[in-house]
Amino acid sequence: MPDSPTVHQRRLRIDLRRAREAAGLTQEQAAKGLEWSLSKIIRIEGGTVRVAVSDVRVMLQQYGVPQERFDEFLTLARAARETAWWSAYRRVLSPQLAELIGFESAAGVSREFQPLIIPGLLQTSAYAREILSSLRGEDAADQIDELVEVRIRRQEIFEGDTPPRFFFVIDEAAISRPVGGDAVMRSQLSHLLEMAKRPNVTIEIVPFARGAHPGLVGPFKLIEFAEPEDDDVLYLEGAQGELIGRDYREEVVRYREKFEALRRLSLGPEGSAVLLNTVAESL
Repeated sequence: MPDSPTVHQRRLRIDLRRAREAAGLTQEQAAKGLEWSLSKIIRIEGGTVRVAVSDVRVMLQQYGVPQERFDEFLTLARAARETAWWSAYRRVLSPQLAELIGFESAAGVSREFQPLIIPGLLQTSAYAREILSSLRGEDAADQIDELVEVRIRRQEIFEGDTPPRFFFVIDEAAISRPVGGDAVMRSQLSHLLEMAKRPNVTIEIVPFARGAHPGLVGPFKLIEFAEPEDDDVLYLEGAQGELIGRDYREEVVRYREKFEALRRLSLGPEGSAVLLNTVAESL
């Protein structure tokens, strides 16, 4: 899967920050020298806005970056302004989900917990259609095909030369509910078993026997970016979804600890595969 505009944007913001720091400038000093507002520098370095190629050029000049490095930065800036594939589905995607898809494409490690349904990245098209139809209702019937397409296209992230490392923790409730009937669910469980064989995918089940656990608060996802200087992002699922990042580091850390606690409560990869087989054979 080729790098998305989100990947290029996040790389660019880090490189621009490094260039400013190498010049010995604070954000306030850089803003003053460029005759910009401080908030503009903060937004650019925070990766919350797409920066114009012309702005990148004047920043490089202000920071004293050697001319021979300009092409490197400007190429990133142009790539960051390209249209992402999910933009074609803007009609059916919430802004939060669209942003999450962009973050997924830039992930180095992805950690996800689901208490009630199979994680979207692991769903078969038949299972996804049943779930989306149930959640969206008849009013969104004309959107289901596109939503399923998006869900399946997101799974392209598993391919490529250097795919992210994935950790999925799933409550037993999610694998026990026969969504779409026995045939659909059997196929879904078989798909989980196949995905678990990938070297970069770990799937673990928290059994009913564990009783109450930290994941009962609801589903969540943690994205650790490939660039070590990039802050982790927390996605809390809900009606619209909520993304939490660098301004809430303590909350991100708390959910990271919660995820590791859920892993300790799980059956582990091998025991989880046994349970998946057992449930599939019972259908």
